Amino acid sequence: MAYHDGEWGRPSRDETHLFELLTLEAFQSGLSWLTILRKREGFRAAFDGWEVERVAAYGDRDVERLLGDAGIVRHRGKIEATLANARSVLALREEGLTLAELLWDFAPEPAPAPGSRAELPASTAESAALSKELRRRGFRFVGPTVAYSLMQAAGLVNDHLAGCELR
Repeated sequence: MAYHDGEWGRPSRDETHLFELLTLEAFQSGLSWLTILRKREGFRAAFDGWEVERVAAYGDRDVERLLGDAGIVRHRGKIEATLANARSVLALREEGLTLAELLWDFAPEPAPAPGSRAELPASTAESAALSKELRRRGFRFVGPTVAYSLMQAAGLVNDHLAGCELR
């Protein structure tokens, strides 16, 4: 509830925050969001506060360290994807583009408030296009569903239900 009330769905253009959300959404794939939220502080500590430059510089020793860290979800593919994604964020910068600019280019037009959770899509045409662009740029673990969850979390779409005071 605290995550919903204080953060989820609020527009963010902060690169560190967006990198954190991207990473957490990828780690959540196949797990409950509550599992990820309970380990969030462990993730922050393990990944140096989401400092992209530091994470991009991680090597094999860091992967092994992370695989042994009970404070996070220990999944080699997701850990390696996080490192690759940090490097992709740096590559964006080299092109004169920010992660925020890339993500927000795929924000759809505002839509009517969903009436129930059953009306919330798992993915959309925009999230599929975002996923394709992220993968083209070297990002990993960013399928259309992860991309849509990121869009929701970072406020690119407003999926607060009708009647929610945060709508």
